[in-house]
Amino acid sequence: MNNPAGRVVKRLAASFLLLAGLLLDGGTVWPDEYGYTLPQKVLEGARAKYGPDASERLLAWQRLLLESRDKSEREKLTLVNDFFNKIPFLSDAEHWGREDFWATPVEMLASHGGDCEDFSIAKYVTLTQLGVPMDKLKITYVRARIQGQANQAHMVLTYYPTPDAMPLVLDNLVPEIRSADLRPDLLPVYSFNGAGLWLARERGQGKPVAGGAQNIGFWRELKARMGKEFE
Repeated sequence: MNNPAGRVVKRLAASFLLLAGLLLDGGTVWPDEYGYTLPQKVLEGARAKYGPDASERLLAWQRLLLESRDKSEREKLTLVNDFFNKIPFLSDAEHWGREDFWATPVEMLASHGGDCEDFSIAKYVTLTQLGVPMDKLKITYVRARIQGQANQAHMVLTYYPTPDAMPLVLDNLVPEIRSADLRPDLLPVYSFNGAGLWLARERGQGKPVAGGAQNIGFWRELKARMGKEFE
């Protein structure tokens, strides 16, 4: 049967597992030795490739990190969610001319666009950089009802104030942070962070499953780009 929606779900599910492999393999975006300060070469490279507004967006990200260190976790969630949700949503095809491209937060901000994967990862990276414990955050692949169409592949960031709590959902499609029980349009499938990969069980955290895709070419490509940003 010809099922375009099903193919999209399977493609994003595969992407999800690859992204999980990157975090589980210890991939980083912002090396510790730089603290909260982006190297000048990153700012100059963004300006040269995308124009002066690109470096200004990266400096705004840097200011967000510097000014939010002492905020409460809930304040950090709101500030980071609002910051990235100002970036336009663009599919990989229209933005990068490729069916699937995983942008680093630097690439997303400099190019001024990203898809749901990019939003979720950028928020995750920024919040962990701000000291939100990794075990409270999970990048979650869901099947969503979008514009009346069910079963659409989508990705969000979820925050668990306590291990057994109903998570809060940070989503680029719905700007307000809402509890997951107030998002009946989302059906969780998988979630992951730097500590593990989970298979969803209704709306709970689910059970851990084996994950990782360290040997796949897409991984090496993304990790190489991330590393070169800070050389």
